[in-house]
Amino acid sequence: MDVTFIVLAVVITALVFDFTNGFHDTANAMATSIATGALAPKVAVAISAVLNLCGAFLSTAVAKTISGGLVDDTKITPAVIFGGLVAAIVWNMLTWLVGLPSSSSHALLGGLIGAVWFAAGADAVHFGVVVSKILIPALTAPVLAATVALTGTYLAYRLTRRASETSVATGYRFGQTLSASLVSLAHGTSDGQKTMGVITLVLITSGHLSAGSGPPLWVITACAVVIATGTYLGGWRIIRTMGHRLTDIEPTQGFAAETSSTVVLLTSAHMGVPLSTTQVCTGSIVGAGLGRRLAQVRWTVARRMAIAWALTVPAAALLGGLSGRLADSGNNGVAVVGISLVAALIVIYTISRREVVNSANVNNVDRRVPANAI
Repeated sequence: MDVTFIVLAVVITALVFDFTNGFHDTANAMATSIATGALAPKVAVAISAVLNLCGAFLSTAVAKTISGGLVDDTKITPAVIFGGLVAAIVWNMLTWLVGLPSSSSHALLGGLIGAVWFAAGADAVHFGVVVSKILIPALTAPVLAATVALTGTYLAYRLTRRASETSVATGYRFGQTLSASLVSLAHGTSDGQKTMGVITLVLITSGHLSAGSGPPLWVITACAVVIATGTYLGGWRIIRTMGHRLTDIEPTQGFAAETSSTVVLLTSAHMGVPLSTTQVCTGSIVGAGLGRRLAQVRWTVARRMAIAWALTVPAAALLGGLSGRLADSGNNGVAVVGISLVAALIVIYTISRREVVNSANVNNVDRRVPANAI
């Protein structure tokens, strides 16, 4: 297999994933601010894009976890990594199509784990790292974020109970500009690094970097620019789900949810733990809903999200395993997988045009729609 060809294919595919990560996860930072009217939709995604760009330069701890701790880089090939990336992209696009805020992080990690497992066996996957830095955080992060947001929301309403409703709403809308911006910064710091880690991993396995190396500056810069570009385009379908379908968000709740998400995400990024931004932010929104009134959370929608979260890693792993096995057969296999990916993206995009959701209509939610609808 031509090493230069496959390395180039992996780098390009990794950046495509980074792009889908950007627009898939825009909702994490800006859904509540857009829903409450704190920020205009286009302004919100522009702010988010700039801060995602800046956040990607703040740390490389998560990137090093992915490139040097998740799998045995001596037992895999760039073609296998290519298969894992393809799986993550397809899963991101499918969940975007139906407006479900699934985890881009877990799609990437699941695709990578499946591809490596199929190609090199279970011994090539460091399951201790998978459990400690993926599975346990996946279970605890939403609960922790929800608890922090619930407490913050309750206290916020208690502290402002004697103030006028108008002044409270105005003050917290202003506060949301800052808190949403911090979530975007945290998202860039956390999610921007994951693609850096994958590209660094393929450079190590292909012999372009020595084992244990961190991401080069050009990798950091490319990933930062691409995720920011994807963020600016806005994942409007998922923004509508998180901003309106999960719970009815008021400015006080939005501020509490965004602040809670920022604290959890920045802490995890500093520790090198690749948390799912989606799960953290969704947990914060649920907690904010509970902090105001139990009935405000639409549990049917939350349950559907939880099912999507549970399916993400195994579904991406299976698809990644099949794609990686085919890609590892040679240049022709890589070409077949690449062409299949392009065809799948075209089909998904064509279906999405039947009902367009954009910045102009993202807040146009029919209140007659049942609470369990997505």
